[in-house]
This record gives sequence, structure tokens and C-alpha cells, in this order.
Amino acid sequence: MSIVRATTENIRAAARIIQAGGVVVMPTETVYGLACNATDDKAVQRVFEIKGRPAANPLIVHVASVEEVGRVAESVPDILGVLAARFWPGPLTVVLAKRPSIPYRTTGGLDTVAVRVPAHPIALALIRESQCPIAAPSANLFSELSVTKAENIDPRIEAEVGMILDGGPCEVGVESTVLDLTGEEPEILRPGGVSRADIQAVLGKPLGIVPPPTVRKSPGLYRRHYAPRASVRLVDSIRPGEPGLTFQQPTSDSQIRMPLDPRAYAANLYSSLKKLDDMGFDEFGVELPPDTQEWEAVRDRLRKASST
Repeated sequence: MSIVRATTENIRAAARIIQAGGVVVMPTETVYGLACNATDDKAVQRVFEIKGRPAANPLIVHVASVEEVGRVAESVPDILGVLAARFWPGPLTVVLAKRPSIPYRTTGGLDTVAVRVPAHPIALALIRESQCPIAAPSANLFSELSVTKAENIDPRIEAEVGMILDGGPCEVGVESTVLDLTGEEPEILRPGGVSRADIQAVLGKPLGIVPPPTVRKSPGLYRRHYAPRASVRLVDSIRPGEPGLTFQQPTSDSQIRMPLDPRAYAANLYSSLKKLDDMGFDEFGVELPPDTQEWEAVRDRLRKASST
């Protein structure tokens, strides 16, 4: 399947594919996603097959507005209104009790559903045109690098989908923050495009550090994830000439200088890792960014990319 511009006509064609039980690739502000009807059990199964994704790894369901959350969630807590007013549309996913209309295959066998309103006009247009909630995990093979540019879609993914909508580079560049609202207190299950500090500012209280879960209510909780083919070493500084990501002036063509701003770094992370991976190195280094709340999502992705 060739990549197509996300014209009105092509968005409508992609919606017809989804309505017929097919799978397309759509852009979001975080990463590109494998999109299907979240209520269609067979379509969801196909997404799992294309990605090679474990069945117990839940998908995030995308809706076009906060008013549509009730279509997929059994109950909507008041706190969601506060969060949605600040962060939606945007890279925040919330975990709620699911409605029976959402198949257990979509939720990884759980009674909870992860849902968000994306902040990308093409994604929103596709959801509205499809007239259904859309499940859209990252458009990559399981555990491999997420994709933030349409031209970086793996040919093995491209061969299995009905259409790839090109929406340009993803603005955020890392996956959404996942916030569990099913317990007594909100808990961040996965750091992402909305910082812990920003959520705490809205809620008016700190969020605790959650220990590794026994039940995965969120995607992205495996030890190794978002990883290139090459081995990644996390270091304080890379050596002169050593391939990798650096904050300093590069000393060779195999070094990529990364932004000092955490948002800009996140937006360039996956595409930079892919550039290094495509150079064919068995291993490369990545200089660790500061250990602060603003860098939490980036550090999470780097830790998972470096795990073996």
C-alpha cells in the first residue's frame, strides 16, 4: 500500500476501510497508529496479528470528543472533566471501566478501557468519518521503534494495511501519558506527552510513583519496548567518534546532536534513533538527559530501548 496525502477524499476512503473491518495507518500528534474499529473484534484481532502484539497488551481507544467517552466507558468520573478541559484534545489517555460494547480483545482481557481524544486534525476527521471509536496502537511491530513520519513505516506493516494517511511529522513524538482513574487516586501508568508536573498542577496534588504493575492496564509497560535493532547504551557522555545521540557538538557523522528542550527532544527521539539504526551499527550510545519530571517520558523510552 502506498502512502497517500490525507485529503478529504482519502480520509473518507480510509473511513470506509475501517467500517468494512479493515486496518489503516493514521497520524496522531504522538506517533502514527494502526487504526481500526475498536468495537469490531475481528478487526482488532487483525491489528494484534499485524503488530505481533501480545493479546494481554491493551489498545488505546480514540474518540473525537469528551462527550463520546461515554460510548466506550461505563462511568465517567467528575475528575475527567477537569483533566479534559486542560489536556484534550491532546496526548493524555485515561483508564476507565469499560462498556460491554468494547470487546475484551481491545482491552487485553480487562474490564477497563484506555481512551483519549487525539489532537491531530486528520485523526479527528477519520474518527468522525468512521462513526466509531478507533483503536490505534503505534504503527510498528511489537517492541520496535514507534513511527513519527509516514515514510518510516516498516514495509511489513505497509504490506498489511489498506491505506497509509500521511499527516507529516508527529508534533509530540512520544506516546501519550496514561493516567489510571479507576482507583482511589489517579496514577500515572505510563509517562508521555503530558508531564507529571502539568497533571499535578491541574489536580492540585502530587501523583505517587507506581510500582511495576501485576496487571497491565496500559500499553508500553513491557521491560523492553520502543527499541531499535541495535543495542543502546545509556551513558553520561559518548566518546569522540562513537555513534550515538549527544547534547554536545558532534565529532563524527554518526553522532546526532539532540535538543536541550525536553519537548523538542521527544519530537525528534524516534526518528533520530531510526537514523542511527539505519546506519547499521550493532551498538550506539545515548547520553542520558536530566532526571527531572520534564524529562520523565524521554527517560522512560530510553530505558526501555536499552533493555535486553
